[in-house]
Amino acid sequence: MTIADRQDPAEASPEDRLARLGIVLPPPPPPIANFLTHVREGNLIFLSGQGPREANGYLHTGKVGAGVTVDEAYAHAWLTGINLLSVLHDVLGDLGRIKRIVKLLGMVNAVPEFGDHPAVINGCSDLFVKVLGDCGEHARSAVGVGSLPGNITVEIEAVVAVCD
Repeated sequence: MTIADRQDPAEASPEDRLARLGIVLPPPPPPIANFLTHVREGNLIFLSGQGPREANGYLHTGKVGAGVTVDEAYAHAWLTGINLLSVLHDVLGDLGRIKRIVKLLGMVNAVPEFGDHPAVINGCSDLFVKVLGDCGEHARSAVGVGSLPGNITVEIEAVVAVCD
């Protein structure tokens, strides 16, 4: 990936970049249990884990390494990133208020012998850099798990610094 591939000109807003990528943010996915989609503490927003839910409610499921390829799971992580951005847009009203994506935790529902978790979570990381430029660069953990709620392929949570 070249620097030109990573971001648009500095004057482009995150919403402009989304439009150039052909992405329309869906309504934020509703929580499916007793928790909040986000908690704001000062200038930090802690986003609850989101999964690969399509705008029509369809959830991508399965185990990476057994029926789900790395490329498919990368696309699921990209979609999960869109859902995280949707929550942020709902909270902030303007993605331009994001100061920095501080940290991602990406969980991959994978077979025990799978070892390419970072390649999967790159889907979300790549999206954030394309949409937010340098503000989208972040610290990250990518881990494999034996299962995820509803058998979804990936779940990603984030910590985001915002401007007042």
